[in-house]
Amino acid sequence: MGKTVVSDLTQGTTQTMRAVLTLRDMIANGQLQDDTRYTEVQLADLLSMSRTPIRAALQKLTDEGVLQAMPAGGYTVRRFLPSEINEAIEIRGMLEGLCVRLLAERGVDAQVLADMGHVCDGIEAALISPVFNEQSIITYSRLNAEFHKIFVEACNSQLLQQELARANARPFGSASALVGIHTPDEAARRHLWIGHDQHRAVIDAIATRQGGRAEQIMREHARLSQRNLTRALNARHLLDGLEGATLIRQSGS
Repeated sequence: MGKTVVSDLTQGTTQTMRAVLTLRDMIANGQLQDDTRYTEVQLADLLSMSRTPIRAALQKLTDEGVLQAMPAGGYTVRRFLPSEINEAIEIRGMLEGLCVRLLAERGVDAQVLADMGHVCDGIEAALISPVFNEQSIITYSRLNAEFHKIFVEACNSQLLQQELARANARPFGSASALVGIHTPDEAARRHLWIGHDQHRAVIDAIATRQGGRAEQIMREHARLSQRNLTRALNARHLLDGLEGATLIRQSGS
């Protein structure tokens, strides 16, 4: 394959990903409304891009369930019932549980465990500090995402990585998607400590080759996100600062 063809393919992929990321952001911040039909041509004009990457991006977002293709043509933004979000979180937990079980059963390079432990050290520093504020929660969210990224990549399964990428792309499905609902108080600090303890426990389970234990810990870890969702729905003001909160709908709304 010639260099020009490779360059064209790379450029096409880059444009598609830019379109995907831009449209995701527009959906999350409410620029694209769930009661409006959008066409490929309209979005291409809006993003000042050609229709080819827009078409590919729309298909990807439809596959992820964020958009819904209309029978008469065009697309509309989907809103999600809490039960659907809980299912997405459960699926992500099952996939991550499989990842850590495989790592425990196959054995893992000591550097992977060291990297996971280093991330946990950073989380612990944020949680143990006498000053617990919004920055502490932001730090936890960032390091939590890094922790999950390390063991998923270490699993070295392209299929699992692809499926987890799909699960994480669903609204509120990723490990840190709902961490932002927390306000900097002692109740939040206690909740985040639970997640941190589970991080340490899963490292120990992987290191001691306890695959079943590692899997169960990770699935329980995902359920913390479900608890966050329930808490936010029971105290709606917590959703005010959550990106994409308008995508959550109650039954019948």
